[in-house]
Amino acid sequence: MQSGGFSFPYSLDNKRYHTLNYHNMTVYGKKMYKAVIDAGFSCPNKDGTKGTGGCIFCLGGSGYFTNGGLSVTEQLLLEKQRISRSCRDCLITAYFQAGTNTHAPVEVLQKAYYEALCAGADGICIGTRADCLPKDVLQLLCELNEKTNLTVELGLQSVHDKTAAAINRCYTHEEFLRGYNALQSLGIRTCLHIIDGLPGEDFSDMLETARQVGQLHAQAVKLHLLHVNKGTRLYELYLDGKYAPLQKEQYIEIIVKQLEYLPQDIVIERITGDGDKKMLAAPLWSMDKISVLGGIDKLQAQINSYQGKALEKTAAP
Repeated sequence: MQSGGFSFPYSLDNKRYHTLNYHNMTVYGKKMYKAVIDAGFSCPNKDGTKGTGGCIFCLGGSGYFTNGGLSVTEQLLLEKQRISRSCRDCLITAYFQAGTNTHAPVEVLQKAYYEALCAGADGICIGTRADCLPKDVLQLLCELNEKTNLTVELGLQSVHDKTAAAINRCYTHEEFLRGYNALQSLGIRTCLHIIDGLPGEDFSDMLETARQVGQLHAQAVKLHLLHVNKGTRLYELYLDGKYAPLQKEQYIEIIVKQLEYLPQDIVIERITGDGDKKMLAAPLWSMDKISVLGGIDKLQAQINSYQGKALEKTAAP
């Protein structure tokens, strides 16, 4: 039971949204941790397939959290050792995080995924793009889905094509929908990424992204703040005064309102992101993750907000 007599059905604590901890504990009966893996995959808007330079905010394709250069087996072993310091009795998902992890010949992908399973992973999570899901890769994912706990994470970021062009995403929303619908037709658990604070977007743009994502009804969603990292094109825009990051209060408000448009059975795997503190230029307030999470909890309680609330209004006769 939460404050004020309010009880959210998909939380084991005082959260007013569907937590990943609730999902893991109710589905698997124990905690599930992600072991981050860099399998050496590139990205189609880095290697010239669709473009070069990557998205304007990209800093190594999230590879700064990984032990790149080692085999999948070696990386998984190191990650298991790291995770065991926090939790000894838990499940481990091999999280192919760095780069676009379906952007390679299917034989190469198969080798990497199955190596993780042979090394003792209890599940596979694959971070990729919706425009990198050809038929042979979809078939591989379908086979993998029958053997383990599989999640495919798609970096949507925004539903607005003007934003996609501004960040050099190199694929349209229509292309995203084709890839997403293909995964859903195969029954593959899918997690969609949203980034708040993208260049040129205002509150209504970010809310519209959440509203459309809610209508898509993916199994999970990650909500992120846009980080300005040194060495990126976004950093250059920031230094030139052409981009201003969100303030803490703005981010908290948009997250609270976005959650209202996401159906309650969607797992919220993240509501803020972790950046590389050595490379982070702005916003520096994002390094105080506990304060951000607490601010979201506080505002939700103050205005009696919770995941899916706006949908209750629209469903009313």
